[in-house]
Amino acid sequence: MRTVFMGTPGFSVPVLVALLDAGHEVVGVYTQPDRPVGRRRQPAPSPVKEAAQERGLPIFQPPSLKRAEAQEELAGLTPDLIVVAAYGLFLPKATLDLPPLGCLNVHPSLLPKYRGPSPVASAILSGDTDTGVTVIRLDEGMDSGPIIAQRETAIGSEEDGAGLTSRLFEMGAELMVETLPDWEEGRIAAAPQDDAAATTTKLLKREDGEIDWGQDAAQIARQLCAYQPWPGVFTKWRGKSLKITEAAEVAEYATDSAPGQVIALPSGGLGVATAHGTLEIRRLQLEGSRASVTAEFLRGHADIVGAVLGE
Repeated sequence: MRTVFMGTPGFSVPVLVALLDAGHEVVGVYTQPDRPVGRRRQPAPSPVKEAAQERGLPIFQPPSLKRAEAQEELAGLTPDLIVVAAYGLFLPKATLDLPPLGCLNVHPSLLPKYRGPSPVASAILSGDTDTGVTVIRLDEGMDSGPIIAQRETAIGSEEDGAGLTSRLFEMGAELMVETLPDWEEGRIAAAPQDDAAATTTKLLKREDGEIDWGQDAAQIARQLCAYQPWPGVFTKWRGKSLKITEAAEVAEYATDSAPGQVIALPSGGLGVATAHGTLEIRRLQLEGSRASVTAEFLRGHADIVGAVLGE
């Protein structure tokens, strides 16, 4: 099939590679425009663009697909199919209607659960034990199109957002290429989603990562896993941001300290009291300093014990 691929971040690349390995003719790769990065704010290509360049594929980076020139350019590629994996730009109706086989999207959840921009973080934060990946035919709604295929998987007990996202898109790549022959031959009937069972996620912002010590330790530990790589989790100490990069609930240790109070654990480690349970801090980073393990941090900041974080 003449296929156009649309994607931007690194975890989208396996979908592109799977299409090529399966023998599909990728006639164009669409990815977002280069973005400034680093201290010098120099424009840098997306991981998908780099992967396409390595393979000599035609690359297109329109700032929007709504513009007439972008639509004409895409139509000129005469694709049979468009495959989308975390592209990050809105696909207008003209784009959705262009390829005879439609626009198929890889979404990292078991739709209709967790539509929207943060399905993986939402699954971890909710304490789900299972999730999965869904291939849908895109419509004008947000992840509301009919389901082509789904595959379920367990969430690892210590799996974070970054690791689970990568694994789900690897699964999605496999599912996509396994499904395409039957889709091309008309042997799959797309199943409408049950809108009554749908849940929607929100776009994560930096402030979502601030810890509320009035929550349970288990919930904060899930937050730490869910919000990797973005927005991470942090609290405040002495007016500075204190980023927590590794922590775990200490179920066997009880304390009557106020939520947010830092305590010395019998093991020699560092804990923080919560509304229910204690969170052991294993690795952290104070604003303006590098990340360090707790023992190293305490050598320079022993006075943190007894402090109340978040104030």
